[in-house]
Amino acid sequence: MLHDRIACPQLLSRVMSADDAASLIAPSSRIGMSGFTAAGYPKAVPLAMARRIEDAHGRGEKFAVQIWSGASTGPELDGALAKADGIEFRMPYNSDPTARDKINSGKIEYLDMHLSQVAPMVWEGFLGTEDIAVIEVTGIRADGSLIPSTSVGNNKTWIDRAQKVILEVNRWQNPALEGMHDIYYGTALPPHRVPIPLVKPDDRIGEPWFRCDPDKVIAVVETDAPDRNQTLPPPDTQAQAIAGHLLEFLHHEVSMGRLPSNLLPLQSGVGSVANAVLAGLQTSSFPPMTAFTEVIQDSMLDLLLTGKLASASSAALCLGPEAMQRLTDNMAELHDRIILRPQEISNHPELIRRLGCIAMNGMIEADIYGNVNSTHVMGSRIMNGIGGSGDYARNAYISIFTAPSTARNGAISTIVPHVSHVDHITQDVQVLVTDQGLADMRGLSPKRRASLVIENCAHPDFRPLLKDYFDRALRESYGLQTPTLLSEALSWHQRFIDSGSMHV
Repeated sequence: MLHDRIACPQLLSRVMSADDAASLIAPSSRIGMSGFTAAGYPKAVPLAMARRIEDAHGRGEKFAVQIWSGASTGPELDGALAKADGIEFRMPYNSDPTARDKINSGKIEYLDMHLSQVAPMVWEGFLGTEDIAVIEVTGIRADGSLIPSTSVGNNKTWIDRAQKVILEVNRWQNPALEGMHDIYYGTALPPHRVPIPLVKPDDRIGEPWFRCDPDKVIAVVETDAPDRNQTLPPPDTQAQAIAGHLLEFLHHEVSMGRLPSNLLPLQSGVGSVANAVLAGLQTSSFPPMTAFTEVIQDSMLDLLLTGKLASASSAALCLGPEAMQRLTDNMAELHDRIILRPQEISNHPELIRRLGCIAMNGMIEADIYGNVNSTHVMGSRIMNGIGGSGDYARNAYISIFTAPSTARNGAISTIVPHVSHVDHITQDVQVLVTDQGLADMRGLSPKRRASLVIENCAHPDFRPLLKDYFDRALRESYGLQTPTLLSEALSWHQRFIDSGSMHV
């Protein structure tokens, strides 16, 4: 294999196979893995680790590790290690189905965290020593600094805090990515924190590369493997309806003078509804917009290509194969308009508040008072995690949550009397949008919120049940600030668990 991606002689001497590199990782190690969505995560060493763990289990030996990441990763990492029963602890976010099943069956301990808090928490040290970092990079420069790949995530922190580092140099990653990254080294723990000098979404305040002491690098593995982000399907009718309601709202806010004509920096979660909203902006009349967000997905790339989006700041490129090819084909035009940052910057609450981001995130369910559950199905089964939605929701200029009004072919109402798990309290949720309509709850008391959410967002099949519940709560509740029937608040969820439907 050519070694042209490794320009540092000291690190070139440490090239080895993935199996040899994996043999350097001890059981119970705390490992900082690169990756944010299925982008920029190590692909070869985790697979080799899984094989080693399976062999150890076959001999009757215990072998599992702790995995720290930026956010979700791909099947070669979370999926392979979970299948091998090789993960004893995971943080801060997971979307792999095999790992999810192991978490929900109690076989993996899982810490779901606000993404902005991961790096500071690791620097504080109470999680223990980070034994090793396994980081995918695009290349290694002569001085040992590292060219990041399609995600930045927590890689800066993993490299800084790890006792030892293993690098995967992935030839699949486009070398033209170099210079797209902005790695800021000015953060610190109290009492040494200083203001972060970012005042516009497209400001560059850091360096294009990761600093890395070559003496910490114990192995370099060369790979040629793609990221595993999938192309999202075309928006269905529910997603299109949600996008229509939300775009109408944004136009209304501009007409009322509450937003500038080009809006404010956009933040969008991942998924089909988010993609539909972004796609809808293609035909909008807004002047070129900006984005300050966690991930750039397919429709956001399209907005950049058409000029509807002037620039986008993110922690990762969450692009399907076709979109990744469009990026490659248009790299000269897009290179300086995309900025990839550490997630402690992309998700920093003070920056989100200062820039005035419009936060648009998905949810599992909301209740009539505006509390949102974005993580747990029926209150106890984790779906993925809170991710960065909390970082943005609490600090956004406008905080918006979206979902279809029903799930499971109409068996579940996503608008319920009381959410089965609370991730975002009513004070942090300003706007709810379903395919049925939009509820702008800003400035409304709980009772007025409830009436608006039931009328505008609930599906007609469930609206009478919600009205009946709310009417009786107004008569029978212990207090009338937030009328609640404690004996019925979660009865819809229990009914689904018992019968497979929330319908009476």
